[in-house]
Amino acid sequence: MGSSPTKPEFVSVLADKQVKEGGDVNLRCEANTEGVTAKWEKNGYHLECVEGKHVKRESGTTFSLIIRNAAKEDEGKYTLSLSNDSGSVSCSAMVTVELREWRTVQWKQDSMITSLKNFKINNDNIRELRFLLHGPVGAGKSSTINTIKTIFDGHQFINCLAASDLSGESFTTKYQKYTTGAVPFAFYDLMGIEKDQLKGVQTADIISALKGHIPDDYEFKPQAAMCEDNVYYIRNPTLNDQIHCLVSVIAADKVALMDNKVIQKMKTIRAEASKLGIPQLVFMTRVDNVCMLTRENLAKIYQSKKIKEKMEECSTRLGVPMNCIFPLKNYHEETKQNEKLNCLVLEAFTQAVYSANDYVKKFSRKDKHVE
Repeated sequence: MGSSPTKPEFVSVLADKQVKEGGDVNLRCEANTEGVTAKWEKNGYHLECVEGKHVKRESGTTFSLIIRNAAKEDEGKYTLSLSNDSGSVSCSAMVTVELREWRTVQWKQDSMITSLKNFKINNDNIRELRFLLHGPVGAGKSSTINTIKTIFDGHQFINCLAASDLSGESFTTKYQKYTTGAVPFAFYDLMGIEKDQLKGVQTADIISALKGHIPDDYEFKPQAAMCEDNVYYIRNPTLNDQIHCLVSVIAADKVALMDNKVIQKMKTIRAEASKLGIPQLVFMTRVDNVCMLTRENLAKIYQSKKIKEKMEECSTRLGVPMNCIFPLKNYHEETKQNEKLNCLVLEAFTQAVYSANDYVKKFSRKDKHVE
């Protein structure tokens, strides 16, 4: 009887690759023996080689796969399996394709900060532009406010408590207002939206907040929305009581997992904001949790296929145009400021400021009451 072949093992394994769109990728590894059967997979499925696109090579104990003219469809996990009568072995590598930049960002923060600090509201009757942040528990509403205040104050701000992923519960129970120095902006934080009818903030309460009926520091009651006969209810709100821009905060790594009931609640709120003419944006947080390219370098966020896919998914689920969605990262583990992180947040917030300003500008000749 002949001796059994040597069981295949890897001397060197496939390495993760990062390639610009249009470039070539060479995945290469080496085994300890010849005479093995090699099979390539992509994302767990047999790799269907395309002429002119894929080139598979075997030379002795060396195995390689060349991917020509890389496109976004080529991004994924590639696996090589080697086998013979004595056993099998496999290794994998991630190929990340950097797309051509499809949205530009100003990567210098000083001019953006100066512009916002010197911002003048186009309505003499308005003391401050008011922004309401809403979204599911743990999406990053409070963290976004913390981050914006950190940027303007020049030091870490952590007084606005953020929900924990582990508890799944919102720390925010009141309608809380946050301001930053002499800048004419006010941020409003509230309880997270939950799928259950008697948990989280009531949809009717958010709509009342949009219209200016809810006072600062009002404590929400998940079991019942504020009614008109409530002693704290603002019966005749002015434009200074009203919200001037609605910001929906969505976590990039939770978009696909969001319950349809939460989505429907958010759509109801957005529909009411549309009736009132209130501008709306989406801040898509936690981008570093869904994209390795972005995690390693935030400046490549608009070259990421994964980020663009998450934005498209967010656009589809919420019914928001892509140009109203801003992917960003909030401060979480960091103790020092990061200029790239700041610039992404400042780009998003600047758009929110100009949108809110356009809204109040329409009422510049007289301060209208909201029904």
